[in-house]
Amino acid sequence: MTMTDAKLYSVIRAPRVSEKTVRGQEMNQYAFEVATDATKADIKTAIEKLFDVQVKAVNVVNVKGKTKAFRYRNGRRGDSRKAYVTLAEGQSIDVTAVKL
Repeated sequence: MTMTDAKLYSVIRAPRVSEKTVRGQEMNQYAFEVATDATKADIKTAIEKLFDVQVKAVNVVNVKGKTKAFRYRNGRRGDSRKAYVTLAEGQSIDVTAVKL
């Protein structure tokens, strides 16, 4: 199965950088915001091809959107999906230099 460059960039939306994800980087685990219809296999292929690394495991979390009030009306933020990617020993990704 080959993925085009456009498909690779549509699967991986952006790196997630927070205190929790920075602590995970010490154990070769990186977090990315991904498309809601992306599978673990799609995510693994996209990370391996875009960053030239070997992926050991992919864990996916579906995040439900929050209900918020704006100008006295209730609205709902969209659902999203996060992927926690564990890399093989000795490999890393510089998420500060990533431009997706």
